[in-house]
Amino acid sequence: MKKSKTILNDQDFKRIITRIAHEIIETHKGAQNLALVGILTRGDSLAKRLADQIYTIEGIRIPVGSMDINMYRDDWTKISHQPIVRPSNIPFSVDDKEIILVDDVLYTGRTIRAAMEALMDFGRPSRIELAILVDRGYRELPIQADYKGISIDTEQGDNIQVLVREHDDQDLVFKEARS
Repeated sequence: MKKSKTILNDQDFKRIITRIAHEIIETHKGAQNLALVGILTRGDSLAKRLADQIYTIEGIRIPVGSMDINMYRDDWTKISHQPIVRPSNIPFSVDDKEIILVDDVLYTGRTIRAAMEALMDFGRPSRIELAILVDRGYRELPIQADYKGISIDTEQGDNIQVLVREHDDQDLVFKEARS
């Protein structure tokens, strides 16, 4: 049996998106030459929200794309013998852009490694950064977020579920712990 605990609600999402947008703008001294690429499925929704918030703050529309990384994963055969591959949509040149990858949960780092590899197939960015909603620890690769919503303590068997209104009709993060 698993015990469930709410970590973030819809108001928390709004505060975190606003804070991360401000951090990005502060770090880059504006929003020029930036682009966001969300990792499907929920990272793309978060990337669009960040872009909207940056527009609200700076008045600059930055490009936003989405990327499926399933074929770049080093564990795709463990997930499924026939992984579902969705189309990536990066409707701008990544060459010489400062790209911020956006994902919901940072865990082992393998998803981000795959995303960086996939991004390189689109061109050569001048810089790649990472923005995530939840850092749950237990890294297997030396990958860290440049911008993060929260860090939470987890156990190896815990499951972090992220729901976003664009896909799940609500914004919610909860942890399912083994009892």
